[in-house]
Amino acid sequence: MKLSINLNKIALIRNSRGGNTPSLLDYAKQCIDLGVDGLTLHPRPDHRHATSEDAINLSKICKANNIEFNLEGNPFAMANGEFVGFKELCTLTSPDQVTLVPDDLQQITSDHGWQPGHLNDELKDFIGLFQYLKTRTSLFIDATTRSVEYAAKMGFDRIEIYTGPFAHFLEDSDLVNFQLCKNQISECIQKGNQSNLGINVGHDLNLDN
Repeated sequence: MKLSINLNKIALIRNSRGGNTPSLLDYAKQCIDLGVDGLTLHPRPDHRHATSEDAINLSKICKANNIEFNLEGNPFAMANGEFVGFKELCTLTSPDQVTLVPDDLQQITSDHGWQPGHLNDELKDFIGLFQYLKTRTSLFIDATTRSVEYAAKMGFDRIEIYTGPFAHFLEDSDLVNFQLCKNQISECIQKGNQSNLGINVGHDLNLDN
């Protein structure tokens, strides 16, 4: 098992204060010193937390320290003001992995996975681009075996299983639904292994769950 730390919340706190405190890059270095396997960033078009510049700087730190950089985002997010656009950001940062997430502009945070059949042709074009850039591709999915099958059919290298409900049910001590989520995730992992997909899990995971 490998651990990649998402630094979006550090960027959010920094932006709420103005200036550069806390420093995203300082936290990145602390994570590296603690032995993480990678760092993750999900800049959104409104730059509410992580920015395009953050992604570029973080990619350089990861390369210098020989750890993975995972860039998350909606592949169809276009340039908007200071946001350079997701496709351009991938070209500028050459991430080790790109995780495609179906966020819209108004979403506060990711709350669902990619729906099978959504913009198939356009998605295949992006997969081709990332293969050309030698970037591993991962699709953010809900914990359903149908979504796993879809990711494999589309040619993704990996999936990231959305664990928000898993974390929330545990936090609320709803053990019946927690166990249901756990079983669904296990089924997806099994299906992913059978489909030769790498497996990532993420969202609201912490030391308590």
